[in-house]
Amino acid sequence: MSHETKLPEAPASAEQTADPVVENVRAALLAAGLPDTVIVVPDSVATAATAAAVLGCDVGAIANSLIFECGGEPLLILASGAAKVDVKLVARLHGLPKITRATPDFVLRHAGQAVGGVAPLGHPAPIRTFLDTDLAQFPVLWAGAGSHQAMLSASYGELLEKTRATETPVR
Repeated sequence: MSHETKLPEAPASAEQTADPVVENVRAALLAAGLPDTVIVVPDSVATAATAAAVLGCDVGAIANSLIFECGGEPLLILASGAAKVDVKLVARLHGLPKITRATPDFVLRHAGQAVGGVAPLGHPAPIRTFLDTDLAQFPVLWAGAGSHQAMLSASYGELLEKTRATETPVR
């Protein structure tokens, strides 16, 4: 599949959804100085494969927002949809204690968003974030926007800067 992405039409930023979590992500984008690129689609885009199919992009251009638990604190890894995160590698590279899969309740508590719709920003408090270097090859990245039916687009540089992420290989 080509690395070029056919972008669905983004709504006008004045368009509102019924979902307050998605609206919070929209507000976080604007507060970060980014355009409102949130789109809401009729079907679930809770997995990288379904999101890529709906958006017509390479699965590698999906930036999965994965919340892990590390030393009792949340850790957000923005990983390519084509990657399986090697948490031992990430911990070793960054001198971290054991990284484990977070429970859905832990994710909701720290991200304010449910598993499958977690956005890279718009959380109740800042979360330490790592950005998968594999994502740098795509000019447009797509990430969850707070629900199973909402996605946002941004560049690698925008995600790096606005999430204050640390670049890292994840596999």
